[in-house]
Amino acid sequence: MYFDYYYLVLVVPTILLSLICQFYVKSTFSKYSKIPCSKNITGTDAASYLLQINGIRDVHIEGIAGSLTDHYDPSSKVLRLSAPVYAKTSIAAVGVAAHETGHAIQHAASYGTLALRSTLVPIANIGSSFGPVLAVAGIFFSLPLIINIGILLFGGAVLFYLITLPVEFNASARAIALLRKNNVLTQNELQGVKKVLTAAALTYVASALTAIMSFVRLLLISSNRRR
Repeated sequence: MYFDYYYLVLVVPTILLSLICQFYVKSTFSKYSKIPCSKNITGTDAASYLLQINGIRDVHIEGIAGSLTDHYDPSSKVLRLSAPVYAKTSIAAVGVAAHETGHAIQHAASYGTLALRSTLVPIANIGSSFGPVLAVAGIFFSLPLIINIGILLFGGAVLFYLITLPVEFNASARAIALLRKNNVLTQNELQGVKKVLTAAALTYVASALTAIMSFVRLLLISSNRRR
């Protein structure tokens, strides 16, 4: 019986790390969601203000179901804020709204890395869904061409995860700088925002590590089977 040592050694630790990071971001967000900001502004208020002072008037803000589902859609120029952010006045709500506004500002400023990530979305979707399946099928049936296609597709997905990191880090840096420069939050409140956004960033790092280790696993397995 075949036992996948590569999966156990390379992938399982990163999956466990992802679970830990997800728990950490949820607990950190929950903690600072209970602390109201001193200016009593909602996530929507903060996003609207930051968009306005950056001269962005063509981005629409709307609510979206769920928690931590906040995102900016560059294709429709819509900033979607989840229920705990949209109409809440907590430190976490303002911080997350500012982060997503950071993406809208990136888009307006033609931030190259964001544009590259958007271009890779279709490749990432296909690569993450079909790349590993094709690679494993190619290995099982000893079809080198199928193996290579699968690895190439999954490589595109891994590239997407890597490019996501600087995009997210930059959006958080923009958010904190704007909140500080425009006195939206106090220094103590900004410390809370930093903790929330750092926790969120760790989930992206863990996801990227999982993708990289999964890719390395496929390379090692295919290399061994070709010998």
